[in-house]
Amino acid sequence: MGKTISNKNVTAARFKTADFEGRWLASIGRPELRGSWLVFGGSGSGKTTFMLQLAKYLSKFRKVAYNSLEQGLCRSFQVAWNRVGMIDAGNNIMLIEKETLKELKDRLDKRRSPDIIIIDSLHYWLGFKMNDYISLLQCYPNKLFIFVSHERVGEPKGSMAQYIRYNSDVKIHVEGYTAYITTRYEDKENGEGGADYVIWEEGANEYNLNKM
Repeated sequence: MGKTISNKNVTAARFKTADFEGRWLASIGRPELRGSWLVFGGSGSGKTTFMLQLAKYLSKFRKVAYNSLEQGLCRSFQVAWNRVGMIDAGNNIMLIEKETLKELKDRLDKRRSPDIIIIDSLHYWLGFKMNDYISLLQCYPNKLFIFVSHERVGEPKGSMAQYIRYNSDVKIHVEGYTAYITTRYEDKENGEGGADYVIWEEGANEYNLNKM
């Protein structure tokens, strides 16, 4: 039987949120850094640059691990890493190269393990199923998992990515160097959450001109 919570206790409950500022506040709001988020987009959309910008910003609040399943450490990834000035994040961010689900769980079971884990991309965890996803969230309830997905016709590619989107507090679609954000942390009265996030202004402008 599930836990019963009174009306008064629901109203009085307090949650630890991250004090986002500037355009991150306008786009995402003040999130709890736990649970799951989903980011999806096509090749060449600016998705990798956005993920690195996001990882760098999140490192201001918690320790971040970027599990690069698709690229690993290569010259193009290094260029993108340096382009966002990741050196400023110091020891609060680490790159993990192509770590399996089991290896990641072994890492998270250790003391002082990362608080935020980026999985880039979901499709390279072959055999990753709904039960694996649920288990991650249940075993590590105070950690945030950000899954990156490929795109198919404007939607996250595959049933697993679709399931994660429906279950996630923040959903981000990257297209034409702009991140279009749907967030459960939106506060319209205070202008927090829901604003588009421009990843690269010049590229976004050119993309929009070509669409006309």
